Amino acid sequence: MTGPLDDLPAEERKLLRGDPRPDPREVRPMLATLTSDYFSDPGWLFERKLDGQRCLAVRDPEGAALSSRSGLPLSGAYPEVAEALARQQNTGFVVDGEVVAFEGSRTSFARLQQRMGIENPRAARATGVAVRYYVFDLLWLDGYDLTRLPLRTRKALLRRSLTFSSPLRFTAHRNAQGEAYLRQACGWGWEGLIAKRADSTYAARRSRDWLKFKCAQRQEMVIGGFTEPAGSRTGFGALLVGYYEGGRLRYAGKVGTGYDRRTLTALRERLDELACDRQPFAGGRIRERGAHWVRPELVAEIAFTEWTGDGKLRHPRFEGLRDDKPAREVVRERPVGSR
Repeated sequence: MTGPLDDLPAEERKLLRGDPRPDPREVRPMLATLTSDYFSDPGWLFERKLDGQRCLAVRDPEGAALSSRSGLPLSGAYPEVAEALARQQNTGFVVDGEVVAFEGSRTSFARLQQRMGIENPRAARATGVAVRYYVFDLLWLDGYDLTRLPLRTRKALLRRSLTFSSPLRFTAHRNAQGEAYLRQACGWGWEGLIAKRADSTYAARRSRDWLKFKCAQRQEMVIGGFTEPAGSRTGFGALLVGYYEGGRLRYAGKVGTGYDRRTLTALRERLDELACDRQPFAGGRIRERGAHWVRPELVAEIAFTEWTGDGKLRHPRFEGLRDDKPAREVVRERPVGSR
């Protein structure tokens, strides 16, 4: 054992496990649980909730490989991130973080859309969209699995193990004062915070040791259809979206805002390729004028103000498509008690 791991106290060294080089396709992330019970606690850390694409990175002597939370390769979409990780002096680590693009001082998922899904590095750079990789966890280092170490220890090792220069960023956090930080975050126009139990281990699943504090409602939705455009509108009028509940796709309403002309045209082409004759939503006929149905394969990120009493989205707005989550895994996020 050499490097930063040498300085670990004896009780934490016992938590380390020797582990061969991870396969980037098999690394899976820890996921946060939505809550509406906000709090302050000295036993928790509070990080900015970033509006981007989750990205896990494996660095070995041969280079760096990026993957999405579902295991899709991302190195072609974000070549400058892979190159920055490959330049690190340390040649053996696995990190977790979020790739983002900025619009002014705010992260913009809509802007990042121009890079998402691209497989050719030259085409990715040609978009002109600059990205940053905010790294917030260290899962593996120098032949050892670190996931049983406390979060505070993993973040300290992360800061010492990597050199953070553009496009790499260390994800800072605040201690204890979650409520005050959330008020500031919402005032700055952030999406919210992620609260993390400071002594938590890293589990490749959704956990209540990580909690989402949101400034506004937002979640993934499955596209099951669309309506025809009216007036001077091109492409389509609104998306018809839903979520899975008990294995059935439940209708959650139509989304008619948040599109520019290019998105309307490009998305209509993709929808036409998925056209089908039967309504994919369960629970009775959906009565929307000019409705067309599609196979429920595309996942969209939707912002909204609240859920209505009958399970529909109020004032929904399209933010972009997601390719890092299978449609069948999209369910309604319901806030839980925090602790």
